[in-house]
Amino acid sequence: MAKKKKSSLGSGTIAQNKKARHDYHIEEKFEAGLVLTGWEVKSLRAGKAQLTDAFVMIKNGEAWLHGTHFSPLTAASTHVVADPTRTRKLLLNKKQISKIATKINQTGRSCVALALYWSGNLVKCEIALVTGKKQHDKRASEKEKDWNREKQRTMQKSL
Repeated sequence: MAKKKKSSLGSGTIAQNKKARHDYHIEEKFEAGLVLTGWEVKSLRAGKAQLTDAFVMIKNGEAWLHGTHFSPLTAASTHVVADPTRTRKLLLNKKQISKIATKINQTGRSCVALALYWSGNLVKCEIALVTGKKQHDKRASEKEKDWNREKQRTMQKSL
C-alpha cells in the first residue's frame, strides 16, 4: 500500500510577528479564527502577509484585528476593490473575549497578534496577552540569546 502524500496547503506558518516577541513579555496565548474574503485567502497562500504592528481591539463584545497588511495579488483581485489594511474580525468564544477584555483594561497590558498559520484549510491567528518590556529587559534577553548562540558554537567545535 502506498503512502499518501501530505498536502502543502494545510501546513506551515504564513507570517510571524518577531517584533512582538522582542518588545513584550508574553503572558497567555490564544488561537483565533479569521473572517477573510476570497482574495485575502489567495494572497495568504502566496505568503503575502505582514503582522509587524498588529494588535487586537475589543468592541461591542467582538474581537477585531488591526494593523495587518495582506498584499493583494493582481490576478486574484481584479473584480474587487481590495483594501489591504482593513480591520478583520477574530473568531473567539465569549469567555475568551471577556477574559481578554478584562486583562486589556488593566494597566500596562495589551493583546497582539503573534502568528498566522494554516490549520487544515483554515487560517488561524495566534494572539497573546502581553506586557511591555523595559529597555533593560530587552538588553538582557539579547545577551541571553548571544550567550546561547556562543554556547552552541563552542559545543559544535568541541565535537
